[in-house]
Amino acid sequence: MRVLTDDGVELAVEVRGSGPALLLVHGFGGAKEDFFDHLDELAGSHRVATFDHRGHGASAQPDRLDAYSLERLRVDVLCVADALGFDRFRLLGHSMGGMVTRRIALDHPDRVEAHVFMDTSAGPLDDFDPALLELAAQLAIDEGKDALKAALDAAAPLTNPAYEKLLRERPGYQQFVDRKWADLSHVMWAALARAIAFQTDDLDDLRSLRCPSLVIVGELDLPFVPWAHAIAGAVPGARLSVIADAGHSPQFENPDAWFAELNEFLASIPATVG
Repeated sequence: MRVLTDDGVELAVEVRGSGPALLLVHGFGGAKEDFFDHLDELAGSHRVATFDHRGHGASAQPDRLDAYSLERLRVDVLCVADALGFDRFRLLGHSMGGMVTRRIALDHPDRVEAHVFMDTSAGPLDDFDPALLELAAQLAIDEGKDALKAALDAAAPLTNPAYEKLLRERPGYQQFVDRKWADLSHVMWAALARAIAFQTDDLDDLRSLRCPSLVIVGELDLPFVPWAHAIAGAVPGARLSVIADAGHSPQFENPDAWFAELNEFLASIPATVG
């Protein structure tokens, strides 16, 4: 299905199952298909939805820089939830998705029943120099995606042994990665790279979060492991799960361990159909 946001952008949405509402929010350069391996299992106990952010996948791609920001993506998440009738919902944010969803959990505690922080941060990343991200953003604007991809391939910011093994051993995974890249907007990339570089630090705010929370991270996702420990230390009662033999996308790199942790957490929450 497609959801029309309040500023007229259409988002591609996938919905399955019945039960408590669960909304899965992908990361920067990702797609709703990042969760497809697990949707059927999750749909056995939840009404689960995932969608392509604007500028990604099958969603619309505004060509204006001001159409993209972390705050705009937060509004989009709520537009999807409203369109699906999710009054209260469980929320998972992966990487940039977690940078989006953490503020939803903080600012709309009446709506978020539980929150999963997945390979994400609560503020700017020490491993990513804002000046370099600004240069990459300008490269995307001035020279387009081909030039940007060459620069990113040389830097390989999130490459790790688990990801390299996945590319070698899972048939079609390289093509999946290539398709996600082909489907994204270079305008979106530039705008959101800047937004990620200069995001607010919300770690102290997370000490006020009261919904059940899971912090999950791949052990090889080195830029995000320290943030996972910091978030788990800040959020009252948060559970921390470090997934062995996994990097930035543990749902692909160690799927059984990732799903077991997520499923156990979701099963521990009293059911409320939203």
